[in-house]
Amino acid sequence: MFHATNSPVKGRLAGRSLAVAVGLTSLAMAAGSVQAQEQQSVEERLAALEEKLAEAEPKATGDEGFSFNTYARSGLLLNGDLQSAPGGPYLTPAGSVGGAVGRLGNEPDTYLEAILNYKQVAENGTKSHYRLMIADSTTSSNDWTAGDGALNVRQAYVEFSNLASFSGIFEDASIWAGKRFDRDLNFDIHWLDSDIIFLGGLGAGIYDVKFADNVESNFSLYGRSFVDFPADTDFVPEGSYSTDNLILTADNYFGNVQWTLSGMKAQDNDVRLVSGSNTTAAETGVHTMLAYHGDSFFGVSDGNFKVAVLHGQGLGAETKNIGADGNLHEDAVSTRLAVYGTTYLSENWRLAPAILAETSEDRYIKGDEYQWLTFNARLAQELTANFEMQYETSWQTMDLTTQGYEGRSAVDGDYSRFTVAPTFKPQVGGFWNRPEIRLFASYSTWDDELETYAAGDPLGADSDFESGQWTFGTQMEIWF
Repeated sequence: MFHATNSPVKGRLAGRSLAVAVGLTSLAMAAGSVQAQEQQSVEERLAALEEKLAEAEPKATGDEGFSFNTYARSGLLLNGDLQSAPGGPYLTPAGSVGGAVGRLGNEPDTYLEAILNYKQVAENGTKSHYRLMIADSTTSSNDWTAGDGALNVRQAYVEFSNLASFSGIFEDASIWAGKRFDRDLNFDIHWLDSDIIFLGGLGAGIYDVKFADNVESNFSLYGRSFVDFPADTDFVPEGSYSTDNLILTADNYFGNVQWTLSGMKAQDNDVRLVSGSNTTAAETGVHTMLAYHGDSFFGVSDGNFKVAVLHGQGLGAETKNIGADGNLHEDAVSTRLAVYGTTYLSENWRLAPAILAETSEDRYIKGDEYQWLTFNARLAQELTANFEMQYETSWQTMDLTTQGYEGRSAVDGDYSRFTVAPTFKPQVGGFWNRPEIRLFASYSTWDDELETYAAGDPLGADSDFESGQWTFGTQMEIWF
């Protein structure tokens, strides 16, 4: 029998096998070393990339990063036949010239604002803020309203503040450009859903130019477009014309006192044909406001109040929306008064009264006159941590001598409304806590003469809405 244990051949084979094994092991170790180096290199590159991304990523702080804000309301307004009822703060004849009557239990629409903000801070400390605001409005009750909505970009601007190179009176100033609502010339009486004053459009400006303690100013230039208006053929060929109304504004503060002065010009707007007549539309205008922002309720209790007197001529005679109405007569004169405040009457009762009034003459046609006054009050009783009862009353008187403008008739009369609204909140307390979910019932009445103002008017004789009628509904409102 052959035994290979001590065979010279086997010894040589074993030696070769060992050599091959050692070689393979060396190759494997080398390959492993290369792989480890490559893996380490990949990890280092990933770590470096992540570090760069982390440096570029916006920080979620008050000065940097993205944020979202909103205002929205949506509700159902029904008459006694369980059909949609007309409503809105401007449903009276005076509403055609800015006469609001109050919003609680009187809004049939869905309106929303989606506001996107992005903030950055440069290495030198300069801050930048980009804002995009998208809004939509519809009175449809359907879930899909793309066909009758009014989707719109209302703001798109950039603002720089804390500029490293600014000093002296400009040290605390900020500059902006784009499409926006003016920061300070945009305040309202919320319960009326009416601005006291509003300035907006495309433009640029500078805020917070500080001349002394408690003395500072804002300066802006806005443009608003007047498009596709018919022209008087005695002056120009027949057709549609367009122009831009440029508004230069100085908004000044002396402690709690605010004084605003605006001048405007819309080149060639005087060729406009107004309401089919040869009346001369304004080409220039001036607007001013004197306001006081109080930090108590008229000095008699805790709370706040505002008083404002506004006056305008020519294109400035649209006292609320500065520079927004191109149909104004060259001799138009208008004066507006706004007063409102908020306070607690007791631990659980709060009150917010408001007065808004305006008088104007030669507004659209020589010899016309528009006079109206609204008194509104919102009262709330806080009953539990999540429930309160809200009440609102509005009374408006008007005397409108239209001279046939836009086919409107002269009217003289009063409108009244009372609303009761059980309201649920996440946290009851304060005037500005939202969101709210409300149920409501409203009773409205008005003088018969107001029904003759215009065809298709919400209070008109051809409307299903009748004086002495109750309306019912529900609504949510939110902002943050």
